[in-house]
Amino acid sequence: VGEQVLLKCSFKSSSPITESLLVDWTYRPLSGGQMETIFHYRSVPHPTTAGRFKDRISWVGNVANGDASIAIQSPELSDNGTFICSVKNPPDV
Repeated sequence: VGEQVLLKCSFKSSSPITESLLVDWTYRPLSGGQMETIFHYRSVPHPTTAGRFKDRISWVGNVANGDASIAIQSPELSDNGTFICSVKNPPDV
């Protein structure tokens, strides 16, 4: 709690990394409920502009190195849940 947390995500692709590469981070609270997209990357980072993680997510990845990690500032116990990183690099998924 209170210290920045790093959510690591690494990937490998059999296709060259292009501007078509997409990264989506989704989150579901421990209490359940709907998955929500909290971060999107396509050429440039697009952190969420609403919800519990608004203004607290930063991109720390480097897609050229197979890294799609993000960081969350000022985490709270209520942020606990399931975080899923999805990377698509057409035609490779």
